[in-house]
Amino acid sequence: MCSSVSLLGEKPSRVSVRLARYEDVVLLPEIERSAAQSFRTIPALAWIAEGACLPIDTHLASLEAGTCWVAVTEQERSLGFLTAEREKDRLHILEVSVEAQAQGRGVGKALLAAAFQAAQQTGLKRITLTTCRDVPWNAPFYHKIGFDYLEEAALDSDLRAILEEEEACGFPPGTRCAMQRCL
Repeated sequence: MCSSVSLLGEKPSRVSVRLARYEDVVLLPEIERSAAQSFRTIPALAWIAEGACLPIDTHLASLEAGTCWVAVTEQERSLGFLTAEREKDRLHILEVSVEAQAQGRGVGKALLAAAFQAAQQTGLKRITLTTCRDVPWNAPFYHKIGFDYLEEAALDSDLRAILEEEEACGFPPGTRCAMQRCL
């Protein structure tokens, strides 16, 4: 999957999404930290900019399962990633991050499209994630591209546990939600 992306100070470049490679994994925390800087604009969530990143072992497990994708320029410079895991009949997105200077240019959508396609090809029925309910580039963005909010009664026990863990890690109660997109 390819798209054109113009980065600040750079000529427009083709961006492609491919499965992650072992050499990509060490770069993913840096991309996640860059992406998290956007949260500095929201006082209650500014701590995310300095928070922990997804562990390398999680990325490696995802890579080995074929559920980790990276968006790269023609020069193979990584701009973003999507790390997920298969859970029952679904693909659960653990993290989508796009470096700060590439945000808002379709990189996240391209990563999601690759995950959607792969999930469909492997017979999965839906894609789920947890995200911030009121942050414009989180739940409203996902809703706009076809994800539905899951009400408490519709949550699988593992999604409920993820939301509880996120609150324990510092998210204010009620600020996170689970979403799904049926395939």
